[in-house]
Amino acid sequence: MTTLAFLLNLTGATMLLLFAVRMVQTGIERSMGPSFKRIITSRKESRIRTAMAGILLAIVLQSATAANLLAAGFTASGLLSLTGGLAVVLGADFGSAMVIQVLSFDLHWMVPALLAIGGYLFLKAASQTQRQVGRMLLGIAFILLALRLIGEAMDPIRESDFLPVIATYLTTDYITAFLMGAAITFIMHSSVAAILMFVTFVSLGVLPVAAGVSLVLGANLGSALLAIWLSRGMAIAARRVPMGNLILRGSGAVLALLLVNNTPLLSLFDLFTSGQVLVSVHLTFNIILLALTLPFIGMLEKPLKVLLPDAPESEHSEEKFAPKSALDQNVINIPQMALASLTREVLRMSQIVEIMAQPVMELYESGDLERIKAVKKLDEDVNAALSDIRLYVAAIPRDKMSKAEARRSRDLIEYSINLETAGDIIAKNLLHLAENKARRGLKFSKAGWDELQSMHERVMSNMNLAFNVLLSEDIESARQLMEQKSDFTRNERKSRKKHLKRLREGSEISLESSDIHLETLRALKDLNSQIAAVAYPILYKHGQLLETRLVETMDKEEH
Repeated sequence: MTTLAFLLNLTGATMLLLFAVRMVQTGIERSMGPSFKRIITSRKESRIRTAMAGILLAIVLQSATAANLLAAGFTASGLLSLTGGLAVVLGADFGSAMVIQVLSFDLHWMVPALLAIGGYLFLKAASQTQRQVGRMLLGIAFILLALRLIGEAMDPIRESDFLPVIATYLTTDYITAFLMGAAITFIMHSSVAAILMFVTFVSLGVLPVAAGVSLVLGANLGSALLAIWLSRGMAIAARRVPMGNLILRGSGAVLALLLVNNTPLLSLFDLFTSGQVLVSVHLTFNIILLALTLPFIGMLEKPLKVLLPDAPESEHSEEKFAPKSALDQNVINIPQMALASLTREVLRMSQIVEIMAQPVMELYESGDLERIKAVKKLDEDVNAALSDIRLYVAAIPRDKMSKAEARRSRDLIEYSINLETAGDIIAKNLLHLAENKARRGLKFSKAGWDELQSMHERVMSNMNLAFNVLLSEDIESARQLMEQKSDFTRNERKSRKKHLKRLREGSEISLESSDIHLETLRALKDLNSQIAAVAYPILYKHGQLLETRLVETMDKEEH
């Protein structure tokens, strides 16, 4: 019975730890997620600076694996070289070790304050950013509580007979301990959570330090394997980054395992407490790995390209995006299947709009007129999709549709109109402004350019959320999208005020590009509004909208 209670309590505490780590990560992603691309790619001219960006990213995300996948994605899209991607990952692993160092301190006295402040912000704050800060504070408090619960779960079995046997076996068979650490990390999908759990076990005297060190080194291998697994569906260019990390981190972890268990190296940490030995070994391992491998990561490019060769044909340019229409004329007399076909077509339309919007800031900066022309041409596909959708909806037999199906068809065609408007905003407003800026040779002030990039990043983030809402019709996601829309409007207003302040202070660069800056802000705001419109029908259906003009309009259509 004691063993069953131990397993139940330990499992519950571990699940709370995983949930808490994910809660902190989610809060950070939602509050500043749109800026991750800029964090990574702004320092790509230097390996050291790129590695520093990786360190910052891991600290922000609380996850080296998440940073690894982001770097892989940016490498596939050409924003980072393979060498740059590996530099980010190496830095991210060191940043993750720093996070573990902070969380391993005795911070239990902070739990009540974190719960009180975090709970208040999460439940009462009006700003989306403040609510996400509250989420992060709650997540940190839950991490500390989970670690305490893990310690309490170990109390009943600390004096048991079988625990010393397991501890002795892991100490003598360090290879098994190493593999067990890798497996636990892979299963938990979090090296931060796994290593914190190992540190707690050693601090409580449940495991000897030597066994704990082998587990921690195994966690480094498990983290690298996890990134390989999670990136298995990505493009070949993206998968090279986790593979390179596995080669470096895996071989480094094996070498460190042999050195620690066959030499007196561990005695260098005798001044530390047992739990801090594990954290210090993990931090030292990542510092040494970063310092020794960063100058030579360029040598991995050719072997990785041989190991993972490019596919025969690449389909990354905007011009090659030409998926066939998803509208199936064979099911048009079956409303349920016709609506599924219609949803897929609206999603295809959404993807074209996303591809048009993605390079806008790059085109503002580069002024590549040929590429601007190519992206503009995609608006013809958006217009054609809307025409096809209208004809398709008109051909669905009304007498075979239920009231809910008729409402859904109206919602889809209304959103396709919003998407067509969004395409026009990109092609006729934003890209026209980018073209105008290039022809006139204008430049934005650094502060103004950062603001525009941040606004564009938020639009792209909201686009992804909106398309998820389109497919899932999830009310919580729809509410989040509306909150993001409100935040976007407030940020656009703040940016406009900052720009006008710069004009009053006599900034020459701001004065020359003022019209384009202000028109870009308005266009981005309009684009965001069109994209977010997918949430209105869902919120209205669940009674989550106030009696506004929008609700009254929709109400008339219902009757």
